[in-house]
Formats: sequence, C-alpha cells, structure tokens
Amino acid sequence: MRKRLITPTEENTRTRSVGWLDVERAAVVEVTSEESDHPVESAFVLGDAPGWRAAAPGSQTIRLIFDQPQKLRGISLVFEENDIPRTQEFVLRWSPDGGSSVREIVRQQWNFSPRGSTREAEEYQVDLSGVTVLELVINPNIGGGLARASLKNLRLS
Repeated sequence: MRKRLITPTEENTRTRSVGWLDVERAAVVEVTSEESDHPVESAFVLGDAPGWRAAAPGSQTIRLIFDQPQKLRGISLVFEENDIPRTQEFVLRWSPDGGSSVREIVRQQWNFSPRGSTREAEEYQVDLSGVTVLELVINPNIGGGLARASLKNLRLS
C-alpha cells in the first residue's frame, strides 16, 4: 500500500536551520504506514519531536518525491530504540528519474540494546545532483519478530 500524507505543521516546528533543506516545502512524502502519535512529518522538524514510527511490524518505506531536482551534499539520519533488542537494517537510495531507476547510497545494519546501544546517528557526505526521489527502506529486525520501524529524524543539505 502506498500512502501520501499531507498534514499541516505549525510554523514554529518547521525546519528553519541554515543549510538544511526544508523537506516539507520541497517534497511530497510517501510512507507505507505510520502510528497516529508518531507521524512522518515529525521526523523532519527541529528539536525533540517524537519522530516517525510505523503502525505495523515489518519492512517500511519512507519516500521523498521532490518538486524540483535537488543537489544533496549531506544526509543525516537518527534512529532510537529504547525497549527491544534487535538488529535493524536500512537502505538509503536515490533516483534521478522519478523512481524509474534507483541507486543505492548506503546499506547499514545496527544492533540496538536497551542496556547500551539505543541510538544510531549516521552522517553521510554525498555529492548527488538531480535527485528527484530519495527513499529510505527500514527492516526493523532482520531476525523477524514484531518490531516496528522508527526514525527519530532525517535532515538533508
């Protein structure tokens, strides 16, 4: 199932930091599912927002479809898991042609442990021109189970 959500966000919670792309104004966001208390737009705001969380277990996709092709220099991702030990894998990829072809940027695995490793923060320096689609696919537990995907925040520059 593909879903497009457009939810108004208060002006004071929008990304306004110099250097970060204002994703809310630059792209349509598609998401496979979301919990009502953790909508996808909360992963794009500054400050201590709750971030996005899937409504169902299993692999999930967040796709940004840009209104105009973008030049990206940096991608910042933060994931948090405080309750369930699990091994997550995510794939970040991009497309220059509206999604007809995709190119992988990174594939990363991370072990979350409530007693130690609860936060994964990744910073990628990239040189991508003409980006029309950016896609993040998260498998919250490569070992299976009922874990749900989540994303604390995503920033682009």
